[in-house]
Parts: sequence; C-alpha cells; structure tokens
Amino acid sequence: MRAPLLYGLAACAALWSLGAYAQVTRCTDPRTGQVTYTDGRCAGGAETREIEARKTPEEIRAEREQAAEAQERKRQQLQAEAAEQQRQESQERAARRAAPPQARDYANSAACARSRRSLDVALSSMDSGSYDSQLRVQALQRQMNLDCLGPDRYAQIESAAPVQPVPTSPVFIVPPRRPVPAVPLPPPAPITHCNVFRCYDSRGGVHPR
Repeated sequence: MRAPLLYGLAACAALWSLGAYAQVTRCTDPRTGQVTYTDGRCAGGAETREIEARKTPEEIRAEREQAAEAQERKRQQLQAEAAEQQRQESQERAARRAAPPQARDYANSAACARSRRSLDVALSSMDSGSYDSQLRVQALQRQMNLDCLGPDRYAQIESAAPVQPVPTSPVFIVPPRRPVPAVPLPPPAPITHCNVFRCYDSRGGVHPR
C-alpha cells in the first residue's frame, strides 16, 4: 500500500510541474483503493477528487509575475551575498598584509637542536692541544649561534665580539745537519816476509799469497 501511495505523490508532483494552468485530479479505484493523479478525467467508476482547479489566465499571469519577482529577489540576494563575501575576504587579506610578521622561534627549531648536539659531540671528543679540533669547535659554535639566535641577532653578536686569536699549530725548527769531514784511510802496512801460503806485514796482518 505504501508503494502505490509514493508513486501517486510522485505523479502528482510531476503533473504540478507541467504548468501553473494544469488541472490536477485525484482518482481512487473503489475496488483496489489505488490512487492515481491525472490532468484529465478519471477512469470510469473511480472516485474523483479535484486537487488543483484550473486557473484563469489572470491567475496564471499573476503567479508567473510573482515567480519572476521571487526569482529576481533571489538573484539579487545571491549577488549581495557574493559581494559581501568578497568584501570580507579582501579585508582579511589587507589585515594579514598589514599585520607585523610573527617572530620566528629559532631557539626551539630543529636546526638549533642539531647544532647543539654537534657542538656537544665535538667538545666531548676535543683534543685541547689539537689545532684542527679548536678550529672545528669554533666553527660549530658560530653555527649554533646562527641557528639558535637567528641571522639578525647573530650578526649583532659577531660585530660586538672581540677578535679571537687564531690558534696556531706549533712549529718545530730542525737545525741543519753539519757534514762530517772524511778521515783518510792509513796506507797499507808493507809486507815484511812470506812463506809458501801467506804473507805478513809490518803490523802483524796476514794476507793470502
């Protein structure tokens, strides 16, 4: 019973949409109770009930004028709402441009945290007597100041800081090597006598014959 009723309501709405001048009639079958809608006459034996009477030309013209006026009011309303929305968006953009920029929190940035860790690692493994270690620590210190304070504050600190002496590596001076004068070899001792197998010199040296 519910489906025929919904179908009937849909048919009624379709008939109403055909035009303001259409006549809508409700037809009820006395045997089945089925309800239908038509813009003409009901079938024979069906209970007839007029839902929308046929309008006069004057009524139709008046309704069309009212519909046109309502449509024009709706159009003007939509234009006014769109203009108001554009005005508000324009004001918001102007306010954002006029507002001072928010200060960046350099101290809590990821770059600052990385620079702190790098400096801590370098300090923990620093060789106090190493020239390269001192240069590395100084460079990491400056990088941490830049990342944690920002470029403006970093420039102020660098300009006000005294000039740090540059660590120098120790220089060892090796004295030049002096040449040792060559000592001439003494002349060989003269041979004093020989036997069948060997010869002997004046210093007692033995030489093969």
